[in-house]
Amino acid sequence: MMETDLNADFGRVAVARTAAMEWQASPSPSVWRKRLELSGPAEAGRATTVVRYDPDSAFPAHEHPDGEEILVLEGVLSDETGDYPAGCYLLNPEGFSHAPTSREGCVLFVKLRQYPGKGRRRVVLDINKADWQPTGAAGIEVLPLYAEAGHPETMHLVRIAPDAPPVAHDHPGGEEIFVIEGSLEDARGRYETGAWVRYPPGSRHAPVSPEGCLLYVKSGHLAG
Repeated sequence: MMETDLNADFGRVAVARTAAMEWQASPSPSVWRKRLELSGPAEAGRATTVVRYDPDSAFPAHEHPDGEEILVLEGVLSDETGDYPAGCYLLNPEGFSHAPTSREGCVLFVKLRQYPGKGRRRVVLDINKADWQPTGAAGIEVLPLYAEAGHPETMHLVRIAPDAPPVAHDHPGGEEIFVIEGSLEDARGRYETGAWVRYPPGSRHAPVSPEGCLLYVKSGHLAG
């Protein structure tokens, strides 16, 4: 029986450790997933998921009400618009439709139904070729992924060097982290590769990374 609500209380800290989770079936027999959060119907709700495509797999053609966000973690994802190898970031806005496939197989970090509003720009970015920016904090760099006037959320990658000094910060609109590489620590715990953490609005932390890490970070999306 599928979950209809999972980590759906945005007023609480939520943690999922994908390395310890089993793959679950999806509507395609060759596509598997690990749900991190779900609010609403199992196949039509707001969701954050790690998805695995087997080699020579395909997902039926479908639309994306309220948009879709994809970070390719391994392999190559393909659809009618092109081929997207590991390191590619996509934001497909409301109204986008496609029939994704993967010849060699792939693993994706996917967020669904979290970008309402027509007129958003589509984003296609190869992070392997993008320029990282200093933050002003020692040992911490950032790569912007998405920010657009009229919409509250911002998404970026953060790269933290080993033993960089902690930078305490507030989350007035909430913050969400997915650990792509390495590990992150704060007062609440340690988060290894594949861990997902969501902090509610008004929370605060001072994370550190003794071994260094690469993070996906989304903020501002839980305000209001």
